[in-house]
Amino acid sequence: MSEHFFCFKQLRFTIMFFLLTAMATMSGRLDAQDKSTEDTRQTSKQTPPELSAEAQKVAGELKATLPEDSEARAMLDQILEGSRLGPGEGWFRKAVSQTRFGWDYVVKTYDHDGDSYVSPKEFAGSKQDFRRLDRNQDRRLTAEDFDWHSHSLTRTPGFLMFFQADRDANGKVTREEFNQLFDSLDNDERGFLSLDDLRDEFQPDENAERQRRNRSGGPSPSTLVIALQNQEIGSLQPGPELNESAPDFTLMSLKGETVTLSEQVGDKPVVLIFGNFTCGPFRSHSGNLEKLYSRYKDRAKFFLIYVREAHPENGWSSGNNQRVGINVTQPTTDPARRQVAQTCRDHLQLDIPFLVDSVDDAVGAKYSGMPNRLYLIDREGQIAFKNGRGPFGFHPRQLEQNLLLLLNQQSNSN
Repeated sequence: MSEHFFCFKQLRFTIMFFLLTAMATMSGRLDAQDKSTEDTRQTSKQTPPELSAEAQKVAGELKATLPEDSEARAMLDQILEGSRLGPGEGWFRKAVSQTRFGWDYVVKTYDHDGDSYVSPKEFAGSKQDFRRLDRNQDRRLTAEDFDWHSHSLTRTPGFLMFFQADRDANGKVTREEFNQLFDSLDNDERGFLSLDDLRDEFQPDENAERQRRNRSGGPSPSTLVIALQNQEIGSLQPGPELNESAPDFTLMSLKGETVTLSEQVGDKPVVLIFGNFTCGPFRSHSGNLEKLYSRYKDRAKFFLIYVREAHPENGWSSGNNQRVGINVTQPTTDPARRQVAQTCRDHLQLDIPFLVDSVDDAVGAKYSGMPNRLYLIDREGQIAFKNGRGPFGFHPRQLEQNLLLLLNQQSNSN
């Protein structure tokens, strides 16, 4: 066994031990996250901003057309108040996940002895499915496993470690990248990392996070107003509601095949994944999405619908994209968008079938798919699950839970 491999193996065991130790205290930190989110609402607001002439015109047009109680109007109002658009602000407060298969459903369906948890024997499904539902791996299903109140960008130790390791920003940490992370952290070249080395490096700091959100820098309010009108921040529509019929569409795949949703509905559930290359949070989940597809592609139909860029160079540009060499202008023709979609698929190394939305954003707007979103459609063509607005509500593992429970429900009803 080479010394290099031994260091990698030792790193893996050390990190596993660190994460177990750190996660033991994370529940308290995540409880504080709710207060932190509330603090964000109070501290992230600034003096109402001055807008450029173009942004003033756009804001006036949006005020005249957006219903006052709509998600999009909530986002506009928040921008005009000077918000930094953190979790729980604007439409993120209104557009939360919708599901048939929350904890109340699980208890009612599987908790036969009334002890407020579901054991493996009570679950009418495979052991493998039970393990995937059991997020904290305590061999029972509890309310904690179905609690998704923390947003998807919460800075846990694992989150911080992943983003340091994923050097090419493709959502997958390879063995080589893990070794590079080890080398970057082994500052004194001792050939090993201690628990304190890792704890200090990957320690979430709520105060630093609030300061990061509130510091100057970031997009200007004028940029945000124009990005809202262009639907780069997200769709101006809310998308279909839970238990509504999924709106039909016909799109072309990257392989040149024509796919109509209504023709795919029937024998298996359908999973719709909306995303784009310049959305960093979407890229970071590409490994999760690929594993999701690999696990369930024989039990459900998957389609990734490529939509409008979230951070084009000629819009709300992202410094993180520039640092990893992702420089994309907003496509203005269907062939140009298909080309960027192909680049995205190649970079992220995804096998999920890609469908490309037209540049008029017909499907992305209809499903509120920008910048990223997840839907689960049952065999009758109705919405069984939709996640909250991306990026904060984008939880592939939550979709997986809902898919498993839908499959189990359908299996037991046959």
